[in-house]
Amino acid sequence: MPGLLDGITVVDLSSVGPASRASRWLADFGAEVVKVGPIPSAGDVVLDAPEHAYAAQRGLRRILLDLKSPGGSAVMRQLVGEVDVLLESFRPGVMARLGLEYASVRDLNPRIVYCSTSGYGADGPWAAWAGHDLNYVAASGLLSATGRGPDGRPPVLGATIADAAGGGLHAVASILAALVARSLTGEGRHLDVSILDGMVALMALPIDQYLATGEVTGPASSLLTGRYACYGVYRCADDRWLSVAAIEPRFWANLCRALGCDRWIGAQLDDDVRAEVRGDLERAFLTRARDDWVRTLAPADTCVAPVQSIDEVGASEHLRARRTFVTAESPGTGRVEQVGPCLAGMQPADEVYELPGGRIDTDDVLSELGLTAQEIDQLRTEGSIA
Repeated sequence: MPGLLDGITVVDLSSVGPASRASRWLADFGAEVVKVGPIPSAGDVVLDAPEHAYAAQRGLRRILLDLKSPGGSAVMRQLVGEVDVLLESFRPGVMARLGLEYASVRDLNPRIVYCSTSGYGADGPWAAWAGHDLNYVAASGLLSATGRGPDGRPPVLGATIADAAGGGLHAVASILAALVARSLTGEGRHLDVSILDGMVALMALPIDQYLATGEVTGPASSLLTGRYACYGVYRCADDRWLSVAAIEPRFWANLCRALGCDRWIGAQLDDDVRAEVRGDLERAFLTRARDDWVRTLAPADTCVAPVQSIDEVGASEHLRARRTFVTAESPGTGRVEQVGPCLAGMQPADEVYELPGGRIDTDDVLSELGLTAQEIDQLRTEGSIA
């Protein structure tokens, strides 16, 4: 089946972070994505994503330009004049210094959707701050509301939630909305995507609660942060863990009956006995292995799921039935498995995906822009492309 974004072209100036997440998903939706990278100089230490990151650039093409050179700048201006979407993740002000700020690009291509992704947005007191995923997760309130370790320190989360959801998906949703608006008006627009803004949106439940009531959510202070036994994580007999999220009374009642804790069915949110309730559940879960509990409880409408290790996720019978993983082949590493197109509307292919490996597509992309072989050679001689 054709992709939902067949015919949409994207140029992406990022190497890592939310913009690279966004271009990955746009490509999975069927868009044609060209990633523009810098030309490494001799002795440069290039801190790029590992080869397997972002699905190893599956379905993307890559060109190398010196955007500070006249020739590289001219090529970039020609490229943005042809595409539907531009993604960039420089700090505010960098694109203006390159002569590629939105006003200049709009003059070349009024229909372009120009998406700037940054940690803290294009304005505000923090706009120039450097940052990474943990910083945005911390600044959004998520770490302060999350349970503490034995030393009282908030955890370092094992996933780039801010880059992926706060930034990448935020960018994708904004780009798709802008493309729909363009189909009605014929005009593109500039999108200022802040990762912190996206994380605050993800934290809307506790933040809205504070804004409305003054109540501050913290570890074990509310239902969703583990105040009650119906919502938490439990150790099982084999030292593995089970998540429980029996929020609705009927799910809680089913869980209590299955654990032999019927007496607590009416005490789900009773603060007077919550320590006793949790203690009884902890002792019950310690009587059987995690997967034994899963087999018993999951089909019984109790809202449980195993806390899986990464290798268990990769071997998941359910995810493999859902075709979450695909096979890809790289000229250098051979065949590998990777997370496939798995957002709604994406169609994973049955065939083996071809990975670009270290391939650079500069000549092909520039030829499609109309440059002759002689012009391409001249740009390479000048050091404007590679």
